[in-house]
Amino acid sequence: MGKSSNSALVVLAFFAIYVIWGSTYLLNKIAVLELAPFMLASCRFTLAGLFIFLLAKIMGISLRVTKKQALNTIIAGILFLSVGNGLVVWALRYVDTGFAALEISSQPLIILLMMRVLQGKKIQPMSVVGVVLGIIGIYLLVSQKEIITQEESILGMMMIFFCMVCWAYASLFVAKADLPSNYFVNTGYQMFFAGLILSLMSMAFGEEWSSPLVWSTEVQISMVLLIIFGSIVAFTSFNYLLKTVSPEKVATSTYVNPIVALLLGWYFLDEKITLQSVAAAAILLTGVYFINTKKTLAIFERFKR
Repeated sequence: MGKSSNSALVVLAFFAIYVIWGSTYLLNKIAVLELAPFMLASCRFTLAGLFIFLLAKIMGISLRVTKKQALNTIIAGILFLSVGNGLVVWALRYVDTGFAALEISSQPLIILLMMRVLQGKKIQPMSVVGVVLGIIGIYLLVSQKEIITQEESILGMMMIFFCMVCWAYASLFVAKADLPSNYFVNTGYQMFFAGLILSLMSMAFGEEWSSPLVWSTEVQISMVLLIIFGSIVAFTSFNYLLKTVSPEKVATSTYVNPIVALLLGWYFLDEKITLQSVAAAAILLTGVYFINTKKTLAIFERFKR
């Protein structure tokens, strides 16, 4: 019974990081066209963290953590959310939602290479194929005329790459760090601390803050959805999966996120889907598959005999 329950939780958690996170590109894009990026992210995560604390109190869940756990949640929150998400929101001012999601789809490649460099983990032959395909896919994606002829698009692309590096390191850090045992509480602390850091970043960049009462209806709805589903539900699921399955498997959310983001951006924001982007997506996602698959190509089996 316990195994069945755990399996159901894993499936639901993967649905959350696959589909819900794919929709956050659209929601962030709608909001960031009206609001300052760091202010937007700060409001989202601070409110989400406070809401989680309130729910924890109502459910009788203890919020007590050790000093080491508190420090680790601060580090994880900064890497995942203050930098890893905050800069992506900023970058969405300069690039389409589909492009951002496709670039981020190469996240497993970054994690694989980082595991090799930091942990000495051997890269399997199938993963080598994935890395090569991933590099080709990224090249096709970023070499489009719409990107290389616009300085702002290049800036957005570079910010997203930096976010991916921070997110990859955080994924490896969280998998082994001493964090609050309750995933709900863990998420709450990460979001609350990240929200505070983002508010300092917002002030440092001189962003103008505004009241939710003056936001447009579309932005208000987007913020509510980002807080409840994009933050509380999906990120709690993400933290749960990082402790339940391997970081590489968690990174497979990049199979679905780009497709969801591309379709929503096309439908709601009239963003163009170029043939080159489709080709890049196909190659990138194939590369991600090779990185994560446990199967072995027949050509490699010959050399083992």
